[in-house]
Amino acid sequence: MNDYLALARNNPPLAAAAIIAVVGALTIGGFFFFQYVMLLAPCPLCLEQRYAFYFCVPLALLLWLGVNHGASSKVLTAGFLVIAVFMLWNSGLAAYHAGVEWKFWPGPNDCSGPLDKIGSVRDMMNQLQRISLVRCDEAAWRLFGISLPGYDALVSLGLAVVAAWGARGSLAQHTR
Repeated sequence: MNDYLALARNNPPLAAAAIIAVVGALTIGGFFFFQYVMLLAPCPLCLEQRYAFYFCVPLALLLWLGVNHGASSKVLTAGFLVIAVFMLWNSGLAAYHAGVEWKFWPGPNDCSGPLDKIGSVRDMMNQLQRISLVRCDEAAWRLFGISLPGYDALVSLGLAVVAAWGARGSLAQHTR
């Protein structure tokens, strides 16, 4: 364990890239587990929250390779900053989704709230074609009172902090 801590202290970009890649891949595995093993179908907001991981995990793997093969600190810094921005955005989206589940604010019309103002049969058919059967405003699963979007907000925020640490480490190595 001390070896890993020493490696992280000596090479923050390498450690940050590894943490982002591993934790991000585990998160992807987690949401597939809930979808295909626990049979909890994702709502539209859940699906949208996955995009950050689909983008950032491969980018973190490339950064991991880049650190090991002498990529410039500017490229590494830019890559980590991109990950930080994506993960901050995703953290906000996940927090918004958790707030929709807790009924703090309304969610998107296509996956939360009642069907109102049905109007004519044509309007009703159009509305039924746009609506999602999986609701965004109902938590499918909770642990310690926190739903999956709540955990996603925490993981995404943590990965944004790790990415910022990696960017700072890249800059520090550049100035040496």
